[in-house]
Amino acid sequence: MGFSITTWNINSVRLRMPIIEQFVMQHRPDIICLQETKVRNDLFPLSPLRAMGYDHVIIHGQKGYHGVAIASRIPLVEDHRQDYCGVGDARHISAIFERGGRRIRLHNFYVPAGGDEPDRAINPKFGHKLDFIEEMKRLHANGEPNTSAILVGDLNIAPLEHDVWSHKQLLKIVSHTPVETDGLTEVMKRGAWLDLMRQHVPASEKLYTWWSYRAKDWEAADRGRRLDHIWSSSDLGPLLQRIEITKAARGWERPSDHVPVTAHFNL
Repeated sequence: MGFSITTWNINSVRLRMPIIEQFVMQHRPDIICLQETKVRNDLFPLSPLRAMGYDHVIIHGQKGYHGVAIASRIPLVEDHRQDYCGVGDARHISAIFERGGRRIRLHNFYVPAGGDEPDRAINPKFGHKLDFIEEMKRLHANGEPNTSAILVGDLNIAPLEHDVWSHKQLLKIVSHTPVETDGLTEVMKRGAWLDLMRQHVPASEKLYTWWSYRAKDWEAADRGRRLDHIWSSSDLGPLLQRIEITKAARGWERPSDHVPVTAHFNL
């Protein structure tokens, strides 16, 4: 049986609802995980999601910043919100769902961007990002008995050489500095997570999910980064059919600078 899950930093869920509807009409994923929703829980636009068949929605938001949400066609239970770094930001939400006889814990993350200067001594935002990643190292893919795991989100780090348009030019740019890429690699290693996006796409091939608003012609320049990720516990790896990056969404009307990434499973 086919099953699909999408992750998308939507950069304001209320502003971008028309392109969410456009995406759903074309792709109809079973679950959509959104980041940077930028809205309080009481103002979250539940009605249009439910009209599209997403009857099960869990949200963790705050006014104007951050925010994560999971919208699902199948029931979600045991939802949990972790306050990473203890600063009260809405950057994580998780829930349990069942599919194909499996119990699966789904984590949805929005990791801090980290500001512009990769030096925690002069840029507290970068220090916050590094602390957040350090805390994520405690999260294990096999951390719950008889439960598989999927982790998705805007992790704001492009860990591999070909996850950015120029490895050499971005080594001192936040999102691709060695301290960040080494940190995220350690999160994966310690937690025994599989990088599903690289399971069928070799590390030698370019792979992007984000193109800056600053580019006059983002498509022609194609200076992208892979900031959005889908990971899983090892048992789900063999069930992955394909990963789909909807690059066209970057050119839709009033787009996010991130595009949807969808994992398709035989599940």
